[in-house]
Amino acid sequence: MKFSKPGIILLTIIIINLLSSCTDVQNKKAVKILISKEKANKADMMYSDWLKRHGNVNCLYAYPMGIDSALKVLSESDGLLITGGRDVFPGNYGKIDDTSRCGSFDRYRDSLEFSLINMAIENKIPLLGVCRGEQIINVSQGGTLYIDIPTDFDTTVTHRLPGYQRAVHKVNLLPGSMISQICDVEHGDVVSNHHQGIELAGDNIRVTAYSADSLPEAIEWNDTTGLAMMIAVQWHPETMDIKNPLSAMLAKKFLNQASADNE
Repeated sequence: MKFSKPGIILLTIIIINLLSSCTDVQNKKAVKILISKEKANKADMMYSDWLKRHGNVNCLYAYPMGIDSALKVLSESDGLLITGGRDVFPGNYGKIDDTSRCGSFDRYRDSLEFSLINMAIENKIPLLGVCRGEQIINVSQGGTLYIDIPTDFDTTVTHRLPGYQRAVHKVNLLPGSMISQICDVEHGDVVSNHHQGIELAGDNIRVTAYSADSLPEAIEWNDTTGLAMMIAVQWHPETMDIKNPLSAMLAKKFLNQASADNE
């Protein structure tokens, strides 16, 4: 097949552009995200897999490191993800007498995550929380939790099913909030699996999403002056459909912010 001179020039330009695009993708620096604790059950969607769906990510895991080592790694990371898990010890928010109504605890993990959250705030590292992650971020700022939603909070909304099955319910996003701007929706369905939730918001914490029973479902900073992005949700975006904006857009915003703040 013969090409005319203009055709050869056009083909050459196309090839150069393709090679340049491939080089850009290969050379793009991976975003370094420290995850407080990954899931143990490999049958579940991992938090790292969720993030990797939406960007070039290098995930590290704080829990096996020890607190001092984890803090050193965080100081060299682009973002921090605080994940779901066991109940936060109620003595951390003034309800030690209600310990018997909680599930199991991990006091080491509480200490680890409090230390990581504090460093992330002080060093202006973007912070994302999921489920327990939302709860402990709130507690770290002086907030409190409902010990057990079914007994302490009058509701017809199912936040958790027996055997830790996933429940699905609607959430409403506060107009004008950061999360409503990120996800570009007013409401939507989310996957839920928890028996505790935010009771009183901590210092500078703004509740920006609610379930139909008015239980807080998302938080962010009230005053962002001098602070990096913080957003935390009660639902489990890592288990949701990749097209759901209440999952995909959160991951993308977090990774973009982590990348932008460390260029």
